[in-house]
Amino acid sequence: MRKRDPNEKKRKPEPLANVLGSFLKDAKLDERVEQAQVVPEWESLVGKQIASVTKPISVTLDGTLFVSVKTNGWMTELSLMEPQLLRALNAKAGRARIRKIRLQLMR
Repeated sequence: MRKRDPNEKKRKPEPLANVLGSFLKDAKLDERVEQAQVVPEWESLVGKQIASVTKPISVTLDGTLFVSVKTNGWMTELSLMEPQLLRALNAKAGRARIRKIRLQLMR
């Protein structure tokens, strides 16, 4: 067991969210984490109908969002809707932009 230095300043415990937030910012990962938030927020960003036939998979460093889609018909429809989807995904201020959406058929 480490003996406590009597001259060491006592520190108050810090919330884990603050420590993790500082680490991510120092490691320059905070933008990537914020950008990846589109995955768990997918349904609220694109709506229930689209969310029911899609599943967001991942976001790459260059801002490409990979989404799996249930049918070819929906893939066609969503490819036509890409500009609107990108606007919805990028509406939050301060978030690193999603630049394109890559659709793939669900397996």
